[in-house]
Amino acid sequence: MNVIDDLKMQYRTGGITQRLIFWNVGIALPFFVLRSFAPDAFQFLLGWLSLSSVASEFAVKPWTFITYAFLHADFWHLLFNMIVLNFTSRLFLTYFTQKQFFGLYLLGGIFAGVVFVLTDLFFQNNTILVGASGAIMAVLIASATYSPLSEIRLLLIGNVKLWHIALVLLVLDLIQVPISNTGGHLAHLGGALFGFLYIRLLQNGTDLSKPVSKIIDYFVTLFRPRKATPFKKVHKNVTQQPKNQPKPQKDFTQQQIDEILDKISKSGYDSLTKEEKEFLFKVGKEQ
Repeated sequence: MNVIDDLKMQYRTGGITQRLIFWNVGIALPFFVLRSFAPDAFQFLLGWLSLSSVASEFAVKPWTFITYAFLHADFWHLLFNMIVLNFTSRLFLTYFTQKQFFGLYLLGGIFAGVVFVLTDLFFQNNTILVGASGAIMAVLIASATYSPLSEIRLLLIGNVKLWHIALVLLVLDLIQVPISNTGGHLAHLGGALFGFLYIRLLQNGTDLSKPVSKIIDYFVTLFRPRKATPFKKVHKNVTQQPKNQPKPQKDFTQQQIDEILDKISKSGYDSLTKEEKEFLFKVGKEQ
């Protein structure tokens, strides 16, 4: 199995966090290449996908409230965000479902974008916004709001409570608002506010992620291949089977698949041997 096949299998078997990381990296890296070798094409696409704080621009490009979160300023911006995304998603998914995580991530990014354009009406910076930081802050603050006393072990520091980490990040954003990247730091704070509100509303019985889940489920169902309608039965076989007849066992291939999937759920995809990965990829292609 080559690297491409291995990545495809990780995407299929990974959770929502892994898929979001794939999407972020898969979109950001080609943009970095375009910026270096085709700057005109890069500027054209950037204008159509980044979120502008100018009302006349974002009003005619509403999709940018989502697409901006999949663009990044540079490689280090992308790397830091993906590390924090992986960290915060593990915290959130300890208590909530993957659908709730994706809904919070998407809505947190949109809310951060709204805060960015609204606050810029006063600051008049006329800038653009890129990056997943607002969405990631929503997930982090939501986790800290729900379980503030959870302890996280940090390298060279030791155990710290989750609310301490959240507080430090919030203070850093507040300090930097008047210094540089004003719109970006305000977007971070907007995402943080949405994460806090999400948990408070959820605790009162309102799950803001449900509409997102319903929309995603609708499109998944819409584009899923329909199974062929079976022929209507005309004759029935009235021969009764003995009551004590044992149920047929799963075939050997299905047993292997079940064992591999159990191993993935317990230890992750990387715990599979080379032979197990090749077997799973072969079965996936046959299906």
